[in-house]
Amino acid sequence: MDELIRISDEVIAALRDGRPIVALETSVVAQGLPPPANLESARRCAQVVRDGGAVPAAIGIIEGRILVGMSDAELQRLGDPARKPLKAGARELAAICAQKRDAGTTVSATCAVAARVGIRVFATGGIGGVHRRLDALEPGDVSADLAEIARHRVCVVCAGPKIILDVPATFELLETLGVPVWSYRSDELPAFYCGSGLRAEQAFASAVQVAQALRAHWEVLESPTGVVLTVQPPIALPRAEIEAALLPALREAARRKLPGKEVTPFLLGALSKATAGRTQEANLALLENNATTATEISRALSA
Repeated sequence: MDELIRISDEVIAALRDGRPIVALETSVVAQGLPPPANLESARRCAQVVRDGGAVPAAIGIIEGRILVGMSDAELQRLGDPARKPLKAGARELAAICAQKRDAGTTVSATCAVAARVGIRVFATGGIGGVHRRLDALEPGDVSADLAEIARHRVCVVCAGPKIILDVPATFELLETLGVPVWSYRSDELPAFYCGSGLRAEQAFASAVQVAQALRAHWEVLESPTGVVLTVQPPIALPRAEIEAALLPALREAARRKLPGKEVTPFLLGALSKATAGRTQEANLALLENNATTATEISRALSA
């Protein structure tokens, strides 16, 4: 494993000692946010994890090697658009490594790697899911995030599915896949920048309760699936405003016939432009907030 996956000394020590660790994805650095916000966000998320008493483990690929616990210089390399880093889902990991390329890891890839090395808690912004279709004849598009969460024992702390998706259909598919969806300190499920209007079936008021439920899910019931823990965004934008800005962006993406991996960055960029940067501000806030919550959960799980 040392040849393909390099785990930092800090993360190795934390794994050995059973100390809390929070995995962090790097697609947000490589593709999700423009410079300099991408690196600022990565640094802020790592800092809140440290401040909360856990070890941050950013996961990415440099020259074909999967890194678990990236240095600031390595994050800077991934965050440089001139290097054209790839966007790695779980299914692309082996090929990208063989090609000796750089890549930021999506939710699916980060889940797979975190589970492989023994990290149980992962913080991200919003998960992928069932994409919206403007035309009923348009082929369905479902993010690999859902399948990977369903096959790996990782707790994914997020602000729900991205608002650009079919949010109710995404939650329904998670149910079909047997993935528990829990809400943290709220009775409503979030939809990234907004509320979803959907009521959570299971809500928890404390990190200790979440840790108890995770132990029951994995250790007692021996379930093979991950868990999605949703957290309300600290800056909630009006859903009607976001929906109004999203429709023309969806039409433009369809007109351009963008490939699947380019749709999400395009739509998020269009929303940021339409809201004068308020969606990006909300995204930065929820990323940091989710990292804080993930730290609480990791600490409780390690206790």
